Amino acid sequence: MPQQGFDYIIVGAGTAGCLLANRLSADPTKRVLLIEAGGKDDYHWIHIPVGYLHCIGNPRTDWCFNTEPERALHGRTLRYPRGKVLGGSSSINGMIYMRGQARDYEHWADATGDDTWRWERVLRAFRRHENHWRLDDPKAAPDGFAALHGHKGEWRVEQQRLRWPILDAFAAAAQEAGIPATSDFNAGNNEGVGYFEVNQRKGLRWNAAKAFLRPTCLGRPNFELWTGAHVRKLRLLHDHAGLRCSGVEVMTPQGLEQPWINVGGEVIVAAGAIGSPQLLQLSGLGPAPLLQRLGLTVERDMPGVGANLQDHLQLRTVFKVHGARTLNTRSASWLGRAGIGLEYLLRRSGPMSMAPSQLGAFTRSRPEKVWPDLEYHVQPLSLDAFGEPLHRFDAFTASVCNLNPTSRGTVQITSPDAAVAPAIRPHYLSTDADRNVAAESLKLTRRIVAQPALAAYQPEEYLPGPQHQTDEDLAMAAGDIGTTIFHPVGTCRMGRRDDPGSVVDSRLRVLGVAGLRVADASVMPTITSGNTASPTLMIAEKLAGWLVG
Repeated sequence: MPQQGFDYIIVGAGTAGCLLANRLSADPTKRVLLIEAGGKDDYHWIHIPVGYLHCIGNPRTDWCFNTEPERALHGRTLRYPRGKVLGGSSSINGMIYMRGQARDYEHWADATGDDTWRWERVLRAFRRHENHWRLDDPKAAPDGFAALHGHKGEWRVEQQRLRWPILDAFAAAAQEAGIPATSDFNAGNNEGVGYFEVNQRKGLRWNAAKAFLRPTCLGRPNFELWTGAHVRKLRLLHDHAGLRCSGVEVMTPQGLEQPWINVGGEVIVAAGAIGSPQLLQLSGLGPAPLLQRLGLTVERDMPGVGANLQDHLQLRTVFKVHGARTLNTRSASWLGRAGIGLEYLLRRSGPMSMAPSQLGAFTRSRPEKVWPDLEYHVQPLSLDAFGEPLHRFDAFTASVCNLNPTSRGTVQITSPDAAVAPAIRPHYLSTDADRNVAAESLKLTRRIVAQPALAAYQPEEYLPGPQHQTDEDLAMAAGDIGTTIFHPVGTCRMGRRDDPGSVVDSRLRVLGVAGLRVADASVMPTITSGNTASPTLMIAEKLAGWLVG
């Protein structure tokens, strides 16, 4: 690969990078290079929905990060999956289509001083790439549905292809506890209980590479894709106008390459909430004390790079049940597993088509809350920890997370070597507010499970265990059962130019560095109230609109 100029270099072929590559290369006069450290998405388990079990923790598809020991989790470290393959985390995630709440984007607009981030404006970007199953037959869609959802885009949204009686019973119990039923979590207020919609097509995972790179993008003569290519640092130059990004240093199978951007072009970092701050810090953009300690030249002191890490900590409650069929026992025998495989082979349905979580609920930790601040992911199975065997008894898991944590963590490099993983410190449950919400959410879960709709199944609390009764006990128990739900954001947050914690402005330009932008979940000022993949696509769609008009 000879040294050559491009109009746009996109670092990371993940959720945001794939969309950006598609939109920017649509202009035949612009040369676009998309660089991905991972390989092609040709591993069969990427495309079978239940295959996330084989992709997370697999170095073929996952960066295999881990957190540092977390004090509030009683010294535990957590697996911290991030996609290392075409499609990025959209190739290994839970496939849940979720935009968040309108109030999330109102806050972004207030934080940046830019009304383009308000709900009614971001809604247009969501709709542009959406292809929603309900609009396959517009006459059958609910009134007003087309005003909220799109059908001509690349991002397919479908119903799940299975139901479980135990999940239906949980949904009924949630309604008895005061949570209304909903058929649409994406209309601006996601309060309610119902089955999640997923990014699948006919029972197969629909990742960003399928949606945006194939077939159109890959066939364009002005587009190049490099896989197995690890960007080591950004090339930064000082000229009469100040600091400018002129290209990247990337290690490919052929050796060190230094692609550069044409005058007036841009490098767009879309490496995710872990990779983007890592790359900026390696390039001399970050907190000066950290960079100096590692012997790196401080190109610009930016304390916000790697700060403001936010994530959803899910508290995994488990309840044994009687007289209910769950995946624990259905998959326990070879005959059961064979039946599951045959169902998927013939109909693309059943447990192999499952998203990691099937039933969802959004509600309030306290009645006085104006907006829902809790999200449930409910599953017809249970296990001690992700990747471990299912329990030998029938049970369901009701994981609940605080949608709006006040705890803030960091991502910091520990070496000038780009191959060394950064230190990830989420600082979960480090505020009184988060510990209080944790206790309230566990009490609410017990109230739901105690409703008549579940009584026939005689639910018995297995985790955290009925011995935990006081708020203090429950907050401590949260540290035992809490784990990431894989939603890191905020580590290159956008904000006002006069805010010392801002990394990018409201148009995603890195402050003080010409020709450089960041476009991924790291730019979120605050985490969205739900799963984060689709908001990341929206961010990329907004940037594409600004760049191509």
